[in-house]
Amino acid sequence: MSGDWREAATIGELYEAIKDCRRCSLGQTRNNLVLGTGDEHADIMFVGEAPGFHEDRQGIPFVGPAGQFLDQLLASIGLRRSQVYIANTLKCRPPDNRDPSPEELETCTPYLFKQIEIIAPRIICTLGNHATKTLLKTSTGITQLHGKLLHRDGLAYVPLFHPAAALHKPPLKSVLIEDFQRLREHLEAERARWRREGEPEPEPALESPAESDEPEQMGLF
Repeated sequence: MSGDWREAATIGELYEAIKDCRRCSLGQTRNNLVLGTGDEHADIMFVGEAPGFHEDRQGIPFVGPAGQFLDQLLASIGLRRSQVYIANTLKCRPPDNRDPSPEELETCTPYLFKQIEIIAPRIICTLGNHATKTLLKTSTGITQLHGKLLHRDGLAYVPLFHPAAALHKPPLKSVLIEDFQRLREHLEAERARWRREGEPEPEPALESPAESDEPEQMGLF
């Protein structure tokens, strides 16, 4: 790593500081460190689990089939990828798309928290169990939390099923589509709250749109 990543004031500075990170074993097996993509000043930030095969090759999160589905979900509520920020809890791909280990999460998530500090989003959408449990510091699973608006430490969170899980378990697809419509409603409610509290309201980002078992949260392929 070059420079102190804790002093980074922009996403670009953070990337330059950690692009050669070897703090855990994933630094030895990755092709590219995948930091994030999108608007550095976005009101909405999406946080997934870890890079997959395509992400590791391109250095960009959510570019495989799950990423294409995420783009469709964004479009369904009048958003483009360029209007949000997308990242993962881990910045390097775990071999064979296995789940992140507790040690890897402990090592890598400080980078995620630094991204959140820089971007200062109004709403963070956690995609899947790992992101939800890591950011909300909860043991409650995504099945119980999905689609709900939760407030923690001055930030609003909306847990969502991971798009990859929805692609592998078709019944979850319609649930995720419905939860994105709830996300639109949550954002409108948050805007109303900002007005009541006298906070400057962000520029509008949304346009008009032209389960019994705990689901396995898949990696991206």
